[in-house]
Amino acid sequence: MSKVNFKIGDVEIGLDAPLFVMAGPCVIESKNICLDIANKLAEISQRANMGVIFKGSFDKANRSSLHSFRGPGLEEGLEVLAAVRRETNLPVMTDVHEPAQAAVVSEVVDCLQVPAFLCRQTDLLCACGQTGKPVNIKKGQFLSPAEMKNVVEKIRACDNEKIILTERGTFFGYNRLVNDMTSIEIMKGLGYPVVFDATHSAQQPGGLGDASGGRREVAPILAKAAIAAGANGLFIEVHTEPEKAKSDTASIMPIEWLGDLLGVCREIFEIVRG
Repeated sequence: MSKVNFKIGDVEIGLDAPLFVMAGPCVIESKNICLDIANKLAEISQRANMGVIFKGSFDKANRSSLHSFRGPGLEEGLEVLAAVRRETNLPVMTDVHEPAQAAVVSEVVDCLQVPAFLCRQTDLLCACGQTGKPVNIKKGQFLSPAEMKNVVEKIRACDNEKIILTERGTFFGYNRLVNDMTSIEIMKGLGYPVVFDATHSAQQPGGLGDASGGRREVAPILAKAAIAAGANGLFIEVHTEPEKAKSDTASIMPIEWLGDLLGVCREIFEIVRG
């Protein structure tokens, strides 16, 4: 079983590495909004003495409705991410939806992310793996944690061991997700660090008919439970004005919650590591 430590920017990643967080808006809405959020994240990172990776999507290709805001697109989105990286010194991460995007995106970002709905797409996984950059793969809501072994093998076949697996809930009937916290330990058994996505786990997919619902107030509860269950890191979407967010409005977390939450999670993390 592989046990590899690596870095995303200056953030150490691994099964025995310190707690870290991936955070940012669901979708890139504008350069100013992203920089505002990123600057606040940089401050939180310093106060909490915790590694933070900025996440923002240039395109949300799996929105519920045709009319939902998708983002600025590849070129403009990468310009925003480059500005965030340059002005805040935070490492950056974004979603990749098509194999042809991987090489272009890898020139700008520190980590590529494969969305949950696309986690079995072999060509996409291989294209991301071949960049040599770290790859964060979200476990599909339709997969068992044990099945992520097949996903890992596709990245490893590209001579890339910089792998992160993210738990983000499992479909439970219609418009609802549940979390099996034992999946964290099962996926860690594959030899790679596991991140818990607290805000997407609070989603109610398609619950509003033409958009996803959610309960952002449960995200902190889930985050703390996941750290207690052994998660190596957290994924938390945050916004300065959640009610005005153009994606995941119901589940995205107010950024002012983050500092205190990370403080508690660090205490739990240290007890678990004990």
